Amino acid sequence: MIREEVSYLVIPKEVEDILISCKGIIIPESREHFLELAMGGKDNMEFEVKYEVSGKGEVVEAVITRAKNGIVVNYPDVYMRRRDPDSLVVGDEGDTDKPTFKERFGEDFDSLREKTFNWLKGQELIVMPFMSGGHELGYPSLLIAPSNAGFFAWALADIQGFIPRNQLREKFEPMAIVYVAPPFRHTHFSGKQIVVHYRSNGRHEVFSYNLYPGPSAKKGIYGVLINIGEMEGWVTAHASTVKIVTPYDNELVIMHEGASGGGKSEMIQQMHREKDNRILVGENIITGERYYIEIKESCEIFPITDDMALCHPRLQNGSGKMVIKDAEQGWFVRVDQIKRYGTDPQLEGITIHPPEPLIFLNIEGHPGATALIWEHTMDEPGKPCPNPRVILPRRFVPNIINEPVEVDVRSFGFRTPPCTKEKPTYGIVGLFHVLPPALAWLWRLVSPRGYDNPSITDGDLMSSEGVGSYWPFATGKMVKQANLLLQQILDYPRTQYILIPNQYIGAYRVGFMPEWIVREYLAKRGSARIKPDNLKPARCSLLGFALETLKVEGHYIPKALLQVDQQPEVGPEAYDKGAEMLKAFFKKELQKFLSLDLDPLGKRIIECCLADGTLEDYIKLIPPRR
Repeated sequence: MIREEVSYLVIPKEVEDILISCKGIIIPESREHFLELAMGGKDNMEFEVKYEVSGKGEVVEAVITRAKNGIVVNYPDVYMRRRDPDSLVVGDEGDTDKPTFKERFGEDFDSLREKTFNWLKGQELIVMPFMSGGHELGYPSLLIAPSNAGFFAWALADIQGFIPRNQLREKFEPMAIVYVAPPFRHTHFSGKQIVVHYRSNGRHEVFSYNLYPGPSAKKGIYGVLINIGEMEGWVTAHASTVKIVTPYDNELVIMHEGASGGGKSEMIQQMHREKDNRILVGENIITGERYYIEIKESCEIFPITDDMALCHPRLQNGSGKMVIKDAEQGWFVRVDQIKRYGTDPQLEGITIHPPEPLIFLNIEGHPGATALIWEHTMDEPGKPCPNPRVILPRRFVPNIINEPVEVDVRSFGFRTPPCTKEKPTYGIVGLFHVLPPALAWLWRLVSPRGYDNPSITDGDLMSSEGVGSYWPFATGKMVKQANLLLQQILDYPRTQYILIPNQYIGAYRVGFMPEWIVREYLAKRGSARIKPDNLKPARCSLLGFALETLKVEGHYIPKALLQVDQQPEVGPEAYDKGAEMLKAFFKKELQKFLSLDLDPLGKRIIECCLADGTLEDYIKLIPPRR
């Protein structure tokens, strides 16, 4: 008979057997309880999360330090400090375009699944119910993890919320179950991060064989939501969302999508300023010239989502604009751009003096000291970890919006390298470009990961994050996702589309400044629609329209930052070489979508790209509707 403390669970017999046989069950009741679990006891200031591994002895997976403002998690294995983009495999025999467990490891997953269950039976376990996707629209889910991995359970609880035992009033039947079993990383996967998704009988199981929350507690649950959406016909967009309110009470909502490192977290941050309060738009890497503007009064920022936006059918209101809501209760915020005090005063203030303890990852931690988000753990002497994080519960974020919102603008972020005559690259994107819907769809199919990505372990060459930029976390068929994204674009004709680069514009180092300037510009002009006489077809048709002029609070942005071929350090010839790189990348990535299952309109759009279609060709494929 199942233990009394989990008698409310409606679970399969094999899961029931785990909970009957295990050494004990802990059901978290509060964030204070999680803190105690994470530290291995109330009074510990440091705690090693370690496991006995066959053939290796005792292996320390993580070191937890109690700071004044929370706990600091550090991984002795440098590889564990970033998400491996190849961590996801599918363990079942359902429809998928992802690598299966059998293809990658040469055997069925069933055997390892049973071994995992047997290992869990020998542990004291944390059992935590939660709702994937949020309390109102979410889906019942369950975490089963060893009790010494309390920090991992806490991380998931802060990201997705959790349900204390005393709040469960009726039977709870999870559609998703997350199992955590770290030793198998060493015994079966040569130390690699592996997360196995197993879909069976309407239930989605996630087997996390590592303790970095990125591919499992964070993106593993994202995969659950994508799978449910694929079955039900909706999308969880990979996007941050913000409402911008001007000093004159104009309002604009921007949903910013893109691959990891594409500026999603930055879109909801305050604009970074110099010590004298000026805005550094960009610095020319050849001449050293810096271009500044002054914005005396920035717009107010009202964050809505940080990474996962539910585009659930129950939210839509028939307005012609997409309506979204956050799929998370807490945000997994990367702080690699915070290199010194004063860079982002609001975020620094929240993390130094939080209302309740926070979880920091890959941050320097000292017992009893304050964890500071600009003191990043060193991967090696002189080389800071590029993926420091803090998990920020939404309720700690000032001006947070909890209600569904209509999206005025969908932007797409793209990490771009420097482009010069001496070294032409695809860094030819201006400060921002206006995209017709057909091109907006293509950008979401190819989702370039771009230059110098800080979040994952692969190199600097341009590669694709896959359809929707959420494909690394999906388990199903990419053409189904492509069709869902196309239908989404057709369903919401009043939502506008733009493209925003970050890091470099031609020869100018710009960081994430383009998206902050675009926020101000679009909101203060009072409309997301740009007048046709201020738009010019970009020299590369994949970039849609470039702007002729852009004026922010009396300051004209130089045309060289709007149309990169105008930069003397770049010029038309280097620009065209970069355009060819971009076109070749699109053509290579789009081939995989040409199947009988693709929507006929989508097929025509892809064929237009393969035939080097003009901007006018793309506009004709999905004509504008008012």
